Amino acid sequence: MNIQDNKTVDETRTRALSTSAETAPVSKPALWLGRVLSGLVTVFLLLDGGMKLVPLSVVTETMDKIGYGSSETLARSLGVITLVCTILYAVPPTSILGAILLTGYLGGAIASHLRIGSPLFSHTLFGLYLGLMLWGGLWLRDSRLRGLMPLRR
Repeated sequence: MNIQDNKTVDETRTRALSTSAETAPVSKPALWLGRVLSGLVTVFLLLDGGMKLVPLSVVTETMDKIGYGSSETLARSLGVITLVCTILYAVPPTSILGAILLTGYLGGAIASHLRIGSPLFSHTLFGLYLGLMLWGGLWLRDSRLRGLMPLRR
């Protein structure tokens, strides 16, 4: 293979990658909706993580009701995990990693509430609602994600 062949292969790869990553620009209202959704999720999870770091009595009592005991150490550990994942989500270069980690965290919350028979729509599915807001906001504001998961008409 000579230099000209290598150059042709590189140009073909570049065109293929740029074509697959191109997405239609998102409208300003959609971009702002994505920012608002992501902001609401971020603020909620930062407050939740902060409450677990303290930990407030409502946190330890709820953990005991769910079956994890009223361990302040566990509450603080969950608070640190929540805050780290939320910060990763809020920072644009790491937002997809943060969203993946938060999805797992919220899935654990859903499983915990399902296990003890919490009310379905208010408690058990709350993690699903947050996850939908989290991914919807990210999809609206992040062109990398729209390129990876485009909507088709």
